[in-house]
Amino acid sequence: MNLSINETLFTKIPQLKIGIIHYTKIVVSESPQMLKGRIQLFQENLYFESQENPVQERPGIQEWRKVWKELGADPNRYRHSAESLMRRIAKQNYLTPFHLAVDLNNFFSIQYEIPIGIYDLNKIVGDVEITLGNEQTGYEGLNGRFNTLKNILCSKDEKGAFGSPFVDSLRTSVTEETTEALHIFYLRPSLETKECKKLLESAGNMFNQIAGGEYETAVLTNENPKMTLEVKK
Repeated sequence: MNLSINETLFTKIPQLKIGIIHYTKIVVSESPQMLKGRIQLFQENLYFESQENPVQERPGIQEWRKVWKELGADPNRYRHSAESLMRRIAKQNYLTPFHLAVDLNNFFSIQYEIPIGIYDLNKIVGDVEITLGNEQTGYEGLNGRFNTLKNILCSKDEKGAFGSPFVDSLRTSVTEETTEALHIFYLRPSLETKECKKLLESAGNMFNQIAGGEYETAVLTNENPKMTLEVKK
């Protein structure tokens, strides 16, 4: 499987960086109590912080709102997923546990203040491209409705779009049957590539400790916009 960023995106966001973690032989189950407790404590701390430091003023949230605007979307109408999660927490509407893949994905998103999506690789068909959505781009989302992705970044395969930093699709969602997954991190463009790699290694290691299996990481950039994964289907 080839993964790539459509190079026209770099004309709008020259420093665009997409992080990739490829997991194999994982076991997705209910999150252990240790993880649930850690996520709950993190959310409670974020809630208290948000009373003095509004969500939209946090550096990562602010930077992705700027990316939204530069790509032509309205960040107030279509909030990226990290901002949506953190606004929930700021209202004490804490995230409820689902399973460890979703719980870790949400935890990484609020920890790093960036949108992140995780997908079942066995439900992805053909190569993957990160590109910009148009009027025809959309899918049934995890939010229970059809989502149009005009001027919003999205990941697509041969069947069409399946993920974005806005909301992900039902089609490629991770379940407890998933054994191989693709984790896409919409990294802060201002972050140095070296720091991006450290972030991905830290996240991959934590996921690996809880879900088992193996993982590999990569950062797609203007200088390195393509990579190949050996999928174990």
